[in-house]
Amino acid sequence: MSRVPRTQGPPCLDAQASGKNDGAGDVERIVGSIGLKVFSHRKRMGLSLQQLGERSDVSAAAIHKIEQGGMVPTITTLLKLATALGRPVSYFVEEDIGLDDVAVFTPPDENRPVFTSHQGIELNSISGPYGRFLLAGARACVVSGASSGRKPMQHPGEELVHGLSGVIEFSVSGQPYRVVPGSTLHFQGDQPHTWHNPGPDEAHAIWMALRPQ
Repeated sequence: MSRVPRTQGPPCLDAQASGKNDGAGDVERIVGSIGLKVFSHRKRMGLSLQQLGERSDVSAAAIHKIEQGGMVPTITTLLKLATALGRPVSYFVEEDIGLDDVAVFTPPDENRPVFTSHQGIELNSISGPYGRFLLAGARACVVSGASSGRKPMQHPGEELVHGLSGVIEFSVSGQPYRVVPGSTLHFQGDQPHTWHNPGPDEAHAIWMALRPQ
């Protein structure tokens, strides 16, 4: 099998800087859609404001304000509402993409940033929203020296990383792995794991995650 050709994506830091204003607009749009999603799903389940209030331990008045866009719910309130409506929190904070389509198509020039708390890594989604799909995929750009931190991560699900350019070193349950162009690493997320880019150049990869139901 021929080796995967090296692909050079846009510089991570340049891409992040150029998308600052767009990111702010995305946040406002997502926050503004929370109330509509709560309203739509409540109606779909045939629940009144009072019934959802009893299920979620959130007052009917507060739910009404959230649905009308007059109040942004706290994380605690959103967790309560999401549980009562049988949806993950991510359903309310991810953009709706082709909800009525049979599939989600991502053109080559489309960037949909994925939030990450780690510095030096940029993720752009290539998969559909969590409300419809369990598999998440992103184009990853990791700057030189960036890492996931000293503390190993553990979470439900699986991860699969396919190298496109540069090097990303992983440690999974203490076992080292070196993801280079053309190589792939697949592991269970509940194993303690870390990653970092030890090279002088950016590393690009396709990063997949299987999200639990």
